[in-house]
Amino acid sequence: MAITRLGGANAITGTLPAANINDTSIGNITALPAGVGGKVLQVVTGVTYTQTSTTSATYTDTTLTASITPSATSNKILIIVNQFFRKDTSNAYIGYKLLRNSTELNYIGDIITYTANTNSNGNGIGTTYLDSPSTTSSITYKTQFATLNGGTVTVNADSSSDTERGRGSMTLMEIAGWL
Repeated sequence: MAITRLGGANAITGTLPAANINDTSIGNITALPAGVGGKVLQVVTGVTYTQTSTTSATYTDTTLTASITPSATSNKILIIVNQFFRKDTSNAYIGYKLLRNSTELNYIGDIITYTANTNSNGNGIGTTYLDSPSTTSSITYKTQFATLNGGTVTVNADSSSDTERGRGSMTLMEIAGWL
């Protein structure tokens, strides 16, 4: 079998005529070949500044939600959440969950805010989760929290010096599915 090497004086130059290309722009791509995924199809963001406090070990909604309607059952939803919590009692243990509608997706865990006194102490929480909802119906994602050892815990807590600390945000990205 002969091997041809192109280079130097033998290199091919020129322009490929547009008529020889099926899609002349990435914007013309409406579907990916089977087995290929990863294209972001839509992005939705939910934001809240509403403070919610609890002294209960029963999980409570944080008021942070976002809704999305997937275009195909094979698509995934990438969820990115950022929230700020404050405890007003010593040694508070905060439980934190991510839910799709009423189904728990991810127990993010216990956030431990430890101080030996009752001074206010805050923690930021960020999480990313890839969901496979297998639906084309509208779905709502939300977060919940609880205090696991008593005391008072506040979500989306702000302070006079930094109002952005009171902001909770959730970004949902529909990602084209793959096999």
